[in-house]
Amino acid sequence: MEEGTSKSPSNCASTVDYGDADPFQWDTREDCQVRQILDRVADKWSLLVIALLENRRLRFTELRREIDGVSQRMLTVTLRQLERDGLVKRTVHPVVPPKVEYELTALGQTLHATIQSLVTWTERHQQEIAQAREAYDRQQVEVE
Repeated sequence: MEEGTSKSPSNCASTVDYGDADPFQWDTREDCQVRQILDRVADKWSLLVIALLENRRLRFTELRREIDGVSQRMLTVTLRQLERDGLVKRTVHPVVPPKVEYELTALGQTLHATIQSLVTWTERHQQEIAQAREAYDRQQVEVE
């Protein structure tokens, strides 16, 4: 089990009533299930694995080749976590040497659609974000 991961579900609902506009849509405590799931699926390696597995199966070496900068250990940990969460299916074919393939589960496919929306938004607004960063950086230089 991952360090800091609770073995059982916990109640992480806020006790403060914010009406319809709750600024704490998920609790920030480490034992909150929602936070744990968001931490997992928002991780950069998880996002890349999920994106690469859209509508296809890939072997470990193919994934590693496609993901620039990921170590063998980090990819192994990421795949195990995604498999544990039911997002990725690992299939071992009984051949010598063993052939292992990874693919998205039905649940993983639903997450891919959400990730694709985020990527589309980023592509549409990347110029605005770049301009905002440049303006911010100029302002910081003037303050110093």
